[in-house]
Amino acid sequence: MSERCLKISGRVQGVGFRFWAVRLAHSIGDISGYACNLPDGDVLVLMSGEEEKINAMQAYLYKGPLFGRVDKIEETPELKIYLPPIENGVFKRI
Repeated sequence: MSERCLKISGRVQGVGFRFWAVRLAHSIGDISGYACNLPDGDVLVLMSGEEEKINAMQAYLYKGPLFGRVDKIEETPELKIYLPPIENGVFKRI
């Protein structure tokens, strides 16, 4: 199992990014975690699962939803302390 915490910058709030990320995680399957808005306009994604599936999710996150625009994704493991523990088998928006 692998865990990754990503801060996603660009036009990622107000475009359905979190809903899109939840659907994406469900379509890939077996990814647990969260997508949440940050006060600075970015989105934080904390995900856990098999390395191959986490890599696939991250690759899709670079594309973003139709009306979104992803400028940058950076790994930010230090930010996961601000989120509740991951529920196994659940990926949701908070």
